[in-house]
Amino acid sequence: MTANDASHQIVSLPAGKMPELRVIPMPADANMYGDVFGGWIMAQVDLAGSIPALRRARGRVATIAVNSFVFKNPVFVGDLLNFYAEVIRVGRTSITVEVEVYAQRMTDAEQTVKVTEATLTYVATDENRQPRMVPALHDAPAD
Repeated sequence: MTANDASHQIVSLPAGKMPELRVIPMPADANMYGDVFGGWIMAQVDLAGSIPALRRARGRVATIAVNSFVFKNPVFVGDLLNFYAEVIRVGRTSITVEVEVYAQRMTDAEQTVKVTEATLTYVATDENRQPRMVPALHDAPAD
């Protein structure tokens, strides 16, 4: 099996996890060939990653970095995208989140493929949009 074959491998959705976001791309989200724009996917990843960051910060967050972003497979109009996000690091004012995206190809023989992996960092901000301390874990609500 080549590296290219591995990226197209049929997988299952992560067991025991709930997606933070699920969405179906529409024709307006794609180019003339039916491939969904990478920028559209990046925006959805940012939204999905912000959800656990908001929970952990107990309030407003802003994206400060896209640490890594890998498109593993194309996304097509009509795919059901499942965005899984998990906090992997908490700093004094920042929260780093890992996001994985799986596409369920909604065809006669439904297939699931991993399409994107990303790591983003958010900063907790106050009402003046200035950095603020992330609450201690025992002060944060359970996910």
